[in-house]
Amino acid sequence: MKRASTFEIIAARAWNVLNEGRPFTPVFVVGTFLLYHAGNWADPSFWPAFAAALAGTLPLLIIYFFYDFPLYLRNYLWLPLVAAIILWGGERQMLGLWLTGTALYFFFTVFFWGTFYYHLRIGTSWLNFTRFWKLVLQHSDSTSGNAQEQLPKTMLLLYMLQTMLGWALPGSGAMTSDWVTALLFEASVFLFAFILHRYLFDWKPKERQESPETLPAVGRPISKKVYVLVVDGMRKDRFEEADAPFLKSLRAQGAEYTSMETVYPARTVVCFSSMFTGTYPREHGITSNMVWRLGVRTETIFDSMRKIGKTGRLVGIAHLIDSMGDDVDAVTAVAHYDEADAMAVELAKQVVERHNPDLLVLQLIGTDQIGHSRGALYDEYRQKIEEADRLLQNFVNWLDERGLMEEATILVCADHGQAIGIGGHGHLDEGERWVPFFLSGHGIRQGVKVEVPHSLVSVAPTLAYLLGAPYPNHSRGPVLTEALKERGTPNA
Repeated sequence: MKRASTFEIIAARAWNVLNEGRPFTPVFVVGTFLLYHAGNWADPSFWPAFAAALAGTLPLLIIYFFYDFPLYLRNYLWLPLVAAIILWGGERQMLGLWLTGTALYFFFTVFFWGTFYYHLRIGTSWLNFTRFWKLVLQHSDSTSGNAQEQLPKTMLLLYMLQTMLGWALPGSGAMTSDWVTALLFEASVFLFAFILHRYLFDWKPKERQESPETLPAVGRPISKKVYVLVVDGMRKDRFEEADAPFLKSLRAQGAEYTSMETVYPARTVVCFSSMFTGTYPREHGITSNMVWRLGVRTETIFDSMRKIGKTGRLVGIAHLIDSMGDDVDAVTAVAHYDEADAMAVELAKQVVERHNPDLLVLQLIGTDQIGHSRGALYDEYRQKIEEADRLLQNFVNWLDERGLMEEATILVCADHGQAIGIGGHGHLDEGERWVPFFLSGHGIRQGVKVEVPHSLVSVAPTLAYLLGAPYPNHSRGPVLTEALKERGTPNA
């Protein structure tokens, strides 16, 4: 078992610059443009002209940074490119630059990321590119692997940079009206993006409006211990297909929420932050796996536990340190995909032996990893769910042998599902939104199925209620009382 090193924690943050679509776009476009013009670097007139072109394109870079154009909205990204060509022409002169950008994009996604990176990180085959290229073409989430979003964005940005570079070079004959027209064009793109996202982006989950004051009064603890077992990235339908007798027996002996919804955007660090603060990204401040400001801005369930002298630990990957800080015991994610989950379970056992926490959250990352590297609709993904089932049975049996399951409650869930492509999750494509979710053990009703829609923001307040801790201060989800034998009454 290997813990995540300081280098891995820093490297994970650096990788997100290229992995998350928003920072990737400007970095990739500017890098591609400079590489294409490497032969002009020694020309003293190039750099002032490039600076002017970059300044002129900056509004469009900002627009494309903030607007994702999720799912089918990305189809509309071709319209601004067509409009630019109609305005300024020169598309034939752009072919070399566009082909360079496209080739570099697929080299990065298919070979560097999908083959080289995954081989070094989790041990996939050097031939992974033979499947990965197809997954990239299908991909739909908010990462840089979303070719149907990144390519039209890249082509328009390169077009504008090249056009404005020509205007800025000495003797070009460009007039002020050219730059004004470009500014008006960019303003039109902003208005276009705003209208699309305002009126057509209508599939975000509706936010719950509960608060600690409206939730049931917390009384004595119901459970001595609570163990939260998160199979990261586990699709609900693939879980049903999997041979997972242990987890399915827990479900049968407990209470299942058949319509449990993840949050938006459905990114791992975002989902974990919402699960364990009980609120949404706009309040806890974590809006992607790229965390610009470390730490959530609201209380977590771990903060609530400390208020009553109890302890909680989260065993998971290094990315979670960015939001949950010192409450995370990070296991390395740089390990063969057949070893990662077993290492997490071994670290969880060590944490239990060392701290014996009242609340333990265990993240198994293997299913998510194989979905990203090999696709969620292939046999390898289902087999990872089956492996997680065996490992979690081993862990729970280990707890039981030490008497730690006495008056203990288990919560099993995924943080998000995965869509078609390279295990996409973010924009709530098919397979992402609804996640497996059930409770079992002490204090939980048996054989219950709750079909009323709920959200993962209910995790933190439910844990607080089970453990007799105050609710995190921005809890928005209701306590999942349908699953409980003992039900409280709302605060006055």
